[in-house]
Parts: sequence; structure tokens; C-alpha cells
Amino acid sequence: MESWCAVYVVEVERSNPVESKAKVRKTVMEFAMVRPFNAAGCVQIMKTSSNGLWQGDNPTHFALPLLILQIFVVLTVSRTLAFLLKPLRQPRVITEIVGGIILGPSVIGRSESYMKTVFPKNSTPVLETVANIGLLFFLFLVGLELDFNAIKRTGRKSLAIAAAGITLPFVAGIGVAFLLRSTISKGVDYGAFLVFMGVALSITAFPVLARILAELKLLTRDVGQLAMSAAAVNDVVAWILLAIAVALSGSGKSPVISVYVLLCGVVFVAFMMLAVRPMMALMGRRSPDNEPVSELFICITLAGVLASGFVTDAIGIHSIFGAFVFGLTIPKEGPFAGMLIEKIEDFVGVLLLPLYFASSGLKTNISTVSSAQSWGLLVLVILTACAGKILGTLFVSLAHKVSFRESLTLGFLMNTKGLVELIVLNIGKDRKVLNDEVFALMVLMALFTTFITTPIVMAIYKPARKQVPYKHRKLQRDKQKDELRILACVHGTKNIPAIINLMEASRGTRKSALRLYIMHLVELSERSSSIMLVHKARKNGQPFWNRNRSHEDQIVIAFDAFEQLSKVAVRPMTEISAFQDMHVDICNVAEEKRAAMIILPFHKYQRVDGVLESVNAGIRTVNQKVLKHAPCSVGILVNRGLGGQSQLAPSSVSHNIAVLFFGGPDDREALVYGRRMAEHPGIKLSVIRFLPNSEINQVALNLTPLPVHDHDKHRETYTFSTAEMNREQESVLDEEALADIISDVNGSVPSTPKKSPGRNVSSEDVKGSIVYTEQQISNTVESVLSIGKSNEYNLILVGRGRFPSPLVADLADRTAECAELGPIGDLLASSSVQISASVLVIQQHDHIHTDEVPFSKSTNSATPLTIATE
Repeated sequence: MESWCAVYVVEVERSNPVESKAKVRKTVMEFAMVRPFNAAGCVQIMKTSSNGLWQGDNPTHFALPLLILQIFVVLTVSRTLAFLLKPLRQPRVITEIVGGIILGPSVIGRSESYMKTVFPKNSTPVLETVANIGLLFFLFLVGLELDFNAIKRTGRKSLAIAAAGITLPFVAGIGVAFLLRSTISKGVDYGAFLVFMGVALSITAFPVLARILAELKLLTRDVGQLAMSAAAVNDVVAWILLAIAVALSGSGKSPVISVYVLLCGVVFVAFMMLAVRPMMALMGRRSPDNEPVSELFICITLAGVLASGFVTDAIGIHSIFGAFVFGLTIPKEGPFAGMLIEKIEDFVGVLLLPLYFASSGLKTNISTVSSAQSWGLLVLVILTACAGKILGTLFVSLAHKVSFRESLTLGFLMNTKGLVELIVLNIGKDRKVLNDEVFALMVLMALFTTFITTPIVMAIYKPARKQVPYKHRKLQRDKQKDELRILACVHGTKNIPAIINLMEASRGTRKSALRLYIMHLVELSERSSSIMLVHKARKNGQPFWNRNRSHEDQIVIAFDAFEQLSKVAVRPMTEISAFQDMHVDICNVAEEKRAAMIILPFHKYQRVDGVLESVNAGIRTVNQKVLKHAPCSVGILVNRGLGGQSQLAPSSVSHNIAVLFFGGPDDREALVYGRRMAEHPGIKLSVIRFLPNSEINQVALNLTPLPVHDHDKHRETYTFSTAEMNREQESVLDEEALADIISDVNGSVPSTPKKSPGRNVSSEDVKGSIVYTEQQISNTVESVLSIGKSNEYNLILVGRGRFPSPLVADLADRTAECAELGPIGDLLASSSVQISASVLVIQQHDHIHTDEVPFSKSTNSATPLTIATE
């Protein structure tokens, strides 16, 4: 091209003042290759928007519609890959990197027409600008994830593991750099290339590691805690090394400039920590819980991210460092950080960040790795990266008396790469430190090391659960004086008052202590932030008195107060899982803690108008799976304001509780629970036994299991156990359980000679607090609803009815709203009825664990209830 635009010459001369004219000309020609020229020889700039197809404009020739198309293509490809790779349990960063490579010249980009239409050269500046804005705010979130207070508390073991995980790979990376420079990367600056390669091999991706640990349920285990502590230290050191590498790569031939850049960077960090951090802490303190964060604070923070990025770019490091350091200044505790994440994370992580992977993929040409030499170097780079991280971490962990299996697991976990690795490589490529072939080699290495982490850790680290045999798997037992252990689950603050007031009513007497385990269930979703995962995991299992009280959340404060007032031993814990396998954690913890009962919150919450409204269908799925797999009895609490919206003091408790007894194991379990509650001085218990009248006795019911192929058609149909049941024996057990209640009412020893489980409680403990009545009924629905609507009771206890009595079996063909509650529980929990009482639906532990299937109902006369089994 003979005609030159002044803009090119000015740009090249400004950026390369010491270059020769030949080099200037060469650089301008390279510049011209990626920017289309018009007839005058000047760069052709895309207009923002088109006039439309009807006016003859092609939308892909204009910046805005083309950017929209590019975003759509990137999101479609990355989300499709995420869906396809979901069974492999790979982090989303893998699918986004692979998606970027597929869109680039390695795969689809081989088509010239595709590249000219969707990703033309003159659209690159716009795409990369938007992508880097997303990267800027993502690095701000990464800074939010790093807690200096946690790093200060990091023990020697974690520091040693971090040091080994950085030093050995860094040295190995320098060794590989010498080989690469002598083969496929000749002529690059030694200092910058060595540091970039060392940093690339020594990085551990903190956000990606947090996600992998959460997916594998290792975040709350010792190996996970070690990995996260070491990764946090590693992250800080890696960013410092990267800053040095960037300073070296952008300084030309004068080492003095590198010193100036680094000194300005140190001054910037000092200013942020000493001046900006206190200001952000003040904003955090002025953002109280349960109140929206000021819009002004949000605006100041977002502007601060951009300003910090501008300053560090002007210094000569990179704009992302400013955003990262600004993230470090944000207080990690309190609602301020959480609100910032909520405002930023979805937009950045879902929409903008995939564009960065796409722009990286457009730079990655795997076809450059074609010769035998290149493939050999790729294998060498992968082996060096893995060996440096894994062996360094393994030996130091073994030296600190960590088991070999956990040490090896730590090595593979610390070998996790991800977005941070890609950032390092992109900066190196932009600074001309890494050429196309080295860039492709390093991207493939990052992909491989991260891809193998999940399957290998799953294979080598399978923590054995302590299989502690215990016999108290239900409330109905021979010795009621034994300690009662309950595992109560909460999903959020809405569950707290009802659970606390229920546990207060369940305290019983000093003769039978209550030990309460509180499990805070945190959903692991695609939008779960690493900072939240790490902070919740860090608090897991710690006693209340070991915590910094100024940073306690509402759940901790509430149960701490309950522990002090009620003298009940409370042990908190956090479990982070996806809803699809959250029941596994619940059941495992219940078995480890030898719980006799699991209390689960219902998936519906009461609105102001009293109607129950479904909040999250995932919670219902969890409840259904726990009912099926629980190692002990289970209770589902349908809360309609039990005890109000606050915790009641023991002296203020005044509840009227009813037990609706139809017969069967589940009802007997509810009866035992109600009897324990009656020991509380503020509880009045009414036991109502329902009996069929003479008309019902003359019409018998037959329940027959539906064929297997019909089960899907009857998902909202009540299910009953397929186990064979001795009706006569069950009737005897029902009478014995009721005999205990009658003896409590009369204050006498029961006349039934046979010993019944649960009879050891002294009648003096419950005398005068229990009322027993019997009702002969013909319409179960009307009788149950009349009690629910009477407003006489604060809480109603019912059995789930897996082994139904005739009155319960009569409801088998009724359309269910929540079939997992059983016929009676579903009736009382229905959103269509106006009932003010809370409901606790109880299922007694069944050692047989038989299947439950839908049944069809038929009637005939003068025969008893029969339930056919498969």
C-alpha cells in the first residue's frame, strides 16, 4: 500500500519511538492486515447501527448488530457445550474455553465466509473492548474473593504447600522457557518470556478450584480447606509475579522504565490499602442487614473499578490489576460485598465474560501445533506443569504428616488452571512475548490440566464415611431417657423462627436431653459465587463461641440465643450442594451424628394473606428424596407462623398441639413426639383418635398397586408402602401406644401388660397437659378440616400414612397437591384451605426401606381393608 494515513504513522511512532523506519513500515503493514482500508488508504471504521435490510444495509457490516450476533453465537455455543459436558462435572470455564476455540480458526473459523461474516477483522476492537470490560469487573470480583484476614490466619502447613506449589512450577516453567526459546519462540525478550512462562505454570485458579471443590463436596473437608487456603496465597503471589512480568514486557530496552512502573504500582497499592480501603469499610458499615444498599454506594464502587483500571493502565501494568486491587479494598463481611456480587456477577459472568473466552479462542490456532516437534513440546509442557505442581505439593504435604492420598489429591487440586491462566497468556500474546504456537500450546495445557482434575480427584479421593451403627433411628424407643438427637435443616432466615420454636417445644425434661444439629443448606448453582462458598465453608462446624461475634449472620445469632436460653446443645454446620444431590449430604450427616429425626422445612411459605406459596421446586425434590433415603425418622414442617416471627423465651411458650391418630407406624411416631412435647410446661396436647363409624365398617376398601408403566402418569397420586403388614399386630401396637397416653391423662399405670416402647416417661411429667378424645367419623376430609379450621391449635402432628388405616386408605384416589405429605398431611397443607395451624408430617424410620408406589382403590362390602403387594 503506497498511500499512508497519518493515523498509522502517528500510532506506530508513538508506541515505538526508537524503532527504525523499516520496522515502522513493517509494523504498519501488519496493522493494515487486520484493519480494512477504504479507497483513500485509511482505515474503514464501522458505523454503529444500520438502516435495516429494507434500505439495503447488511446488519453484519455495522458495529452494534454485529456485536449482538457475536454475543448470541458465543452464548449459544458455550451453553450447549456446558449442557453436553455436564455429566463429566467439568467447571463452566472449560466449556467456555473450548467454545472459544471452536469459534476460532481452529474449527469453525477455517471457513473464510464464516469469519468474514460473524467475526470480521474490523469488528475485533469492539468485541475485545466489550470483553475486556467484562474481564475488568470479573477481576474486581476475584479481588472480592480474596480475604486478607483469612490469609493472615493461614497456618504454616498451608503456607508451605502454597510456597511449594509456586516455587517448583515456576522454576520448571523457566526451564521449559529456555527450550521453547531455542526452538519455536526465537528472538523474544528473555526476561519477560521467562517470567511469563514461570507464572503460567505456577498459577492455581482460585475461583475454578472453589467451584470444583464444591461440586465434589470437599469444600468443608480438611483437604478442601487446605487447598483453598493455599490457593488464596498462591493467587496473591501469582498476581504480583504477573505484574512484574507485564512491567518487564512493556518497558522496551530500558530497565529503568520497569523500575518506574513497579514503583508506581507499589504506590498505587499502598494508596488503595491506606486511603481507599477505610472509605470502603465505612460504606460497608453504613449498609446494615435487611436493608438495600445505597444506590450512591453502588455507583461509587462501579466508578472506582473503572478509575482504578484507568490508573494502572496509565502506569503501564494493565487495567485488570487496578480492578483486582480495588476488589481487595471491599469489606468481605456484611451485606455490602454480597450485594455487589448480586448486582454484577450475573451480567458479567453470563453475558460479558464468555466474550473474553471467544476473543481468546479467535487468537488460538491449534493448527500451528502440527509438527512432531510441536506435539512433543506440548507433551513436555503438560508433563512439566503437572509434575511441578503435583510433586511440589505432594512432598511438602507428606512432610507435614498429611496422608499420601490427601497429599496426592491436594497436588491435583492445586494444578487447576482456568481464566487466570488465560488472562496471563492473553497479556503475553498482546505484549508479543508469546507467539501463536506457544500461545496455542499453553492454552491446550491449561485445558488439559483443569479437565483431568475432577475425574482424577473423584478416583483417588473417596473419603470413607464413618459407619457408626446406632439403634436410636426413631423417636419410639425402649428408653426415652436416652439423649434425643435431631438434625434440623434450614434454607434461609425464613425458616429460623419456626424451627427454633419447634425445638423449644421438643426440649422435653432434663431426664432426656436434646442435642440439636442445625444444617444450613446452601444451593450450589451456576451463579453461586466463590466468595460465598468459601466464607460459608470456612464457618462450617465451628462452635458459636469460637466465632467473631461482630461478623455473625442471622442464623448464627438466632441459634446462639436459643442455645443460651434453652440450655440445648446446638451444633451448626453448612452444606453446599446442588438440589439434585443435597439429600445425600443430609442423610450422611444424619447417620454420622446418629440423629433420630430429620426436620425439613416445607417448600411453601405463607404469604401475608395466609396462602401457602411455592418458593422453590428444588426444595420439594430434596424433601422427597430424603423421605425415601433417610436413615432415621423424618418430619416435614409446614410453617404457618409457629410461635410468630421471633424466638419465644421458654417461659413465654404457650402452644396448643394436636395429634391426629388414625393408626400405623407413622402415627405412632407422631404420638411419641407429641407426648415428648407435652413434657414442656407451656404445651397443651390434644390426642384425637379417629375411628370409622358403623357405615364405614360395612364398606371395605381394596388397594392394588398400579403397574410400573403407569407410575409416571400418577406422579401426583398418594403412594403407600408395598411391604406386607400384619394388621392384627399393628392394631395391638396402636392400642399399646394409646394406652400410654390414656395412662398419662389419668395419671395411672397402663393396664396393658405388654411393655410398649416409649412407656418409661413418668406420667407426672405430662399429667394434666394431655387431653385424649375419640371420634367416630364417616367423612375423613370434613373431620380433619374442621379441626384444622377451628383455630384451636398452633401445631398439628400427623403421620405420613404409608401403612394406611381404612379411613386414610379411603383418600387414596383423591387428587394430591403434595403427595409426599401423605393424604392427611396434604389435606392440612393445601393452599386452597384456610388453616392457621402449622403442620408437622412425620414418617417413622423403616428398616426394610420398601418401595412406595401408587395404588388404585376399589370397594366391596363386609370385608376388611386389604392391601395387595407386588
